[in-house]
Amino acid sequence: MKLVFAGTPEVAVPALDALIASGRHEVAAVVTRPDAPSGRGRRLVASPVAQRAEEAGIEVLKPVRPREPEFLERLRQIAPDCCPVVAYGALLPRVALDIPARGWVNLHFSLLPAWRGAAPVQHAVMAGDEITGAATFLIEEGLDSGPVYGTVTEEIRPTDTSGDLLTRLAFAGSGLLAATMDGIEDGTLKAVPQPGDGISLAPKITVEDAQVDWVTPALRVDRVVRGCTPAPGAWTTFRGERLKLIQVRLVPERTDLAPGALAVGKNSVHVGTGSYAVELLWVQAQGKKPMRAADWARGVRIGDGEAVGV
Repeated sequence: MKLVFAGTPEVAVPALDALIASGRHEVAAVVTRPDAPSGRGRRLVASPVAQRAEEAGIEVLKPVRPREPEFLERLRQIAPDCCPVVAYGALLPRVALDIPARGWVNLHFSLLPAWRGAAPVQHAVMAGDEITGAATFLIEEGLDSGPVYGTVTEEIRPTDTSGDLLTRLAFAGSGLLAATMDGIEDGTLKAVPQPGDGISLAPKITVEDAQVDWVTPALRVDRVVRGCTPAPGAWTTFRGERLKLIQVRLVPERTDLAPGALAVGKNSVHVGTGSYAVELLWVQAQGKKPMRAADWARGVRIGDGEAVGV
C-alpha cells in the first residue's frame, strides 16, 4: 500500500522505522506537528518524526491544523491507501479521515477500551495495572473508540516508570502496526468493534495532577512518582519551593512517620505517608540538577520536625 505516516514524538519513530524497513509498503509522506521551540535558546526544532523522515528522504507535511486546505489538497494528490498514526498530537477532521481508501489506523498504547485518551501509559502505571499493551484501531470521530485490528500485551514491572514502559511499548507496537498494515493490504485482517464495558479514560496528566499527596498510602505515592516520570515530573514542596521527585523506594517496615515528615539518616531520606514510609532516592531541587536525595539532604541541612508538602 501507499502510506502517509502521521506522528510527532520520539516514541513514534520505531513505528516509522518498521514501516520503512518492511519493504512491502511505500511511505510516501509523513505528517507531523510544526517545528517547536526547544532548549535554552528556544530555537525552532523539527519533531523527531520529521527528522527521521528527512533522513530517509521522505516528504514531510507540517500543517498547523490538519483541516488546512493546502494540506488536504496535498493529501489528495498523494492519494494514500492508508494512513498509520502514532502520537500525532492533533485531532483529524472528518474531511481528512475520508481521504485514504482504507482510513487512518492508530497505534494506541493501551488495551482498548481501557485508557482511551492522551496519557494511557501514565494512567496505567498510576492505577497500579499489572498488564497493559498496545492496540491498532481504525480512527473514527469518537475518542479512541474505533474498531480494533490487533493487540500486543506488556507486563508492567514493579519499578517501571511511564518512560520505561512507553519505550518497550513503542518497539512492540511498531511490529504490531507493520503487521496490521500487511493484514489490511492482503485482506486477512478485519477490525472488531470495541466492547461497551471496560472503558476508562486517560486525559493528559497536568502539573497539578503530579503533585504528591503524602496523606495517601505509600503505594499510591510510588505509583504517582513512577507514572509522572519523565513527564510532567512528580513533585512536592520543601521550604516553600518545588522539589521534583525522580525515584522513591517503598519502606514498609517503617511506620513511625506522619505524612510528609522527614527522617534523615547517614545515607537515607525517609518520608512518611498515609501508610508506611518511602525513601527518597533521586530528587531535583528548583534550579538544580538531579541528585541523590541523601546528597540533597546534606546540602540543605534538614532540621528536626521538617516536612515536605507543607
